[in-house]
Order: sequence, then C-alpha cells, then structure tokens
Amino acid sequence: MNKIVVFASGSGSNFQAIIDAVNSGKIKAEISGLIAGKAGIKAIERANYAGIPVAILQPSEFSSVSDFTDTLLDQLRAWDPKLIVLAGYLQKIPAEIIHEYEGSIINIHPALLPAYGGKGFYGMAVHKAVLEAGETKSGCTIHLVTENYDEGPFLDRAEVDVLPDDTPETLAARILEQEHRLLPEVIAKIINPKNN
Repeated sequence: MNKIVVFASGSGSNFQAIIDAVNSGKIKAEISGLIAGKAGIKAIERANYAGIPVAILQPSEFSSVSDFTDTLLDQLRAWDPKLIVLAGYLQKIPAEIIHEYEGSIINIHPALLPAYGGKGFYGMAVHKAVLEAGETKSGCTIHLVTENYDEGPFLDRAEVDVLPDDTPETLAARILEQEHRLLPEVIAKIINPKNN
C-alpha cells in the first residue's frame, strides 16, 4: 500500500479532504503521518480522530536548521511516503528534503500561479491582493515543490470567478471548495495512475 505524509499548519480542511478520499477508496493509499507545523492546530485533532500518527516539528524549537532538517528527514524515512502533500503548511521545506523526495512533494496554493505566489503570499493575504488588483478570476494551483516558493511545475488548477461584492473571506471560501475537490483528484492520479 502506498503511503502519504501530509504537512499542515492550520485547520487542516484540505487534510480532511484527503482523509475522506482515502476512507472512501478514491485514493488507494494510507496516510502514514501528519507533520504539524505547530502545536494546538485543528489538523492535529483531525489526525487524532482518524488514528493518524502526528509529529509536531516547529523549526523555532530546534537549535539549528540542520537539527530540524535531520529530525524531519528521520521522521519521513520512518513513515516512508511515496507522496508528501503540503496542505496549508507555512514553513519552507529544507533543500535536503526536496532533494531526497524530488518529484514527490506537492503543494496546493490558493491562487492561479504564477500570479500571487512566493514569500508572504499565503492565506488571506493572497485573496486580499487578488481583490485589490481588480482580478476577475482566481482559483487554486497544485504544483510540485522545488527550492523556490510556489515555482515548481504545475500539475492542475481550478478557476473561480471573482464577484463584484467579494471580500477576501467569501473568495477564500469558494476557492477552498475547489481545493477540497481538486487536491484528492490530483493525489489519486499520482498514487494510483492505473485507476484514473
């Protein structure tokens, strides 16, 4: 059985979409663990409820970047993922991890990359920037993770219309619906290519 490891730093609603898709058989794999970017997040509750192991790894809790990287690498090797999914994870992935799992780490970003991507563009900051620029379309993009934020090759995307009366919150909610649909679809294609 192929294994997936999910990284999350917040509510974990995309993580939940993956759990649901695994439980329904849409994704034929097991989630071998959650890397939580900080303690006390809803994603950890979701993992506990689903019986998924959790490792809370905050870079600030380590004496050096290399200590953090070594601990993260040891945990990933123990969980043995075929695919790593960044689902609202706000830390930069160390280069050593990207090299070891090259082509096997994906991220979902709440905008139509390459626009509104890169350092500082996450969460509501993205949707606020889209609205301030007067865009008529936004959406989400799933891409391979490379050493530069949001610059890896695109795997898929979904568009939504930006409505005249949108706020960052209403736009975010409509895009999140698309994220919950698209992310499990892309994971299924990667993990079980013969079944799609």
